[in-house]
Amino acid sequence: MRRVVVTGLGGVTPVGIGADAIWESAMAGRSGIGPITLFDVSNQRCRIAGEVRGFQPERWMPAKHLKRMDDFARYAVAAAVMAVEDARLEITAKNSRRIGVLLGNNNGGARTIFRTVTAFNAEGPDAVSPFYITAITTSLGAGQVAIRLGVRGPNFTIGNACASGLNAIGEAWRYVREGTADAILAGGSDALIDPSEIAGFANSRAITCSFNDAPEKASRPFDRDRDGFVLSEGAVMLVVEALDHALARGARIYAEIVGYATGSEAFHIAAPLPNGLGAAACMQAALESAGLRPDDIDHINAHATSTPVGDVNETQGIKAVFGERAYAIPISATKSMTGHLIGASGALEALYVVKALETQMVPPTINLDHPDPECDLDYVPHVPRRVAMRHALTNSFGFGGANASGIFRRWEG
Repeated sequence: MRRVVVTGLGGVTPVGIGADAIWESAMAGRSGIGPITLFDVSNQRCRIAGEVRGFQPERWMPAKHLKRMDDFARYAVAAAVMAVEDARLEITAKNSRRIGVLLGNNNGGARTIFRTVTAFNAEGPDAVSPFYITAITTSLGAGQVAIRLGVRGPNFTIGNACASGLNAIGEAWRYVREGTADAILAGGSDALIDPSEIAGFANSRAITCSFNDAPEKASRPFDRDRDGFVLSEGAVMLVVEALDHALARGARIYAEIVGYATGSEAFHIAAPLPNGLGAAACMQAALESAGLRPDDIDHINAHATSTPVGDVNETQGIKAVFGERAYAIPISATKSMTGHLIGASGALEALYVVKALETQMVPPTINLDHPDPECDLDYVPHVPRRVAMRHALTNSFGFGGANASGIFRRWEG
C-alpha cells in the first residue's frame, strides 16, 4: 500500500477564499455568519447564514461556462483550480487518467431548482434554461471540475449528508493507497441558501432562529445557549496524492493521511445513537485503520454543529474512545466561525486539521461563553493555541446516521 499525502488546498467559504485567507480568519477567530442577502427574508423565521461573499468565479473558469453551472459547481471548480495551483500539479494528456475527482455534495443544484421552479410557475416552460438539467445534476460538480482541468481518472460524487466531504477525502485516500490513481482532487461543495432550504431547516428546528440580530454569535458549539446550527455554503478541495508521486515531482507536502473510517448508525433519520455509541465506533475504527492508539491523538476537530443533542453526543463518544485522556486533548469546533457547509463541511475541517498540523496551532471555538456542563472537555475557547501535535482526528456526522472520521499525521520529511 502506498503512503498518501496532501499537497494542495483550495476553498471558497464564508470566512475567506483561498486556503491562506481561510486559515488566517480562523487564527483571528472571525465569524463568517451574517444577514442573508441572497433573497428577501422578511417572511422567514431565520434571517442569517454563512454566505460566500466577494466570489468572482470568472477568475477560475471561462465566463461563458458560468451559465451552465449552479453555484455548488462554480465553488467546486474554483476550489479545485486553487488546490491544483497550490500543489503545482501539472495535468497533461500523459498523466490525466491517473488523476481523479471525488466530490462530496448533499443537494446538487438546489438553488437553481428553486429559482427555476419559481420562474416556471410565474412564466411557464419558456422560462426554463436549456442548461437547467445539467446545472442541477449532482454529479456535474465533479464533472465540471474534470472538464475544467482535463482530469480523466476516477470521477464521482458522494452524497452522504454532512459526512460527504470527509467521505470523499477518505475514499480518495483508499484509491491512491491501493494504486488506482496517483492523485485525486477530493473535497466537498454545497450551495443551499435559498428560501425553501432556510424555511425547511427552520421548521424542523435544526437551525437557530434566535440570533438574527447578532449573527456572529449564532453558532456556539458546546455552549449552554446553543439551539441549532447555522446554514452555510461553499467548497473546499484537497489534492490527495501518493507520497512517491509527490516526492518524485518535488511537491510541498502539508500532511499525511493515515486513517479513515465510515459507517452508519442505522438508528434514526436525524438523531444519533444514545451515549455517543455511533460516534465512538467510527473514531475507534479510524484509529484501527491507522494502527494508532487513543494516546496517539493530539488534537480533534469536532463535528460540533451547535445543536443541543449533537454536541453532547459527540462529547460522550470522545470520552468513550479516549477515556481520561479526552480531557487533555484540545478540541476545536470550527463551525463556531464558519457555520455548517453541509456537504463541504468535512472537507473544510480537514483543511483546518492539515493547517493545524503544519503550523502547530489549534483553531479556537468562539462563542463558548457559558459551557454546557455536559460538554466538559477542552474546546479551546475564544483564541487559538499553540500545541505540539503529531496526529489529529476530524469527525463528520450526518443525517441518517452517516459517520466519518479521518486521521492526519504531521509531515516531518
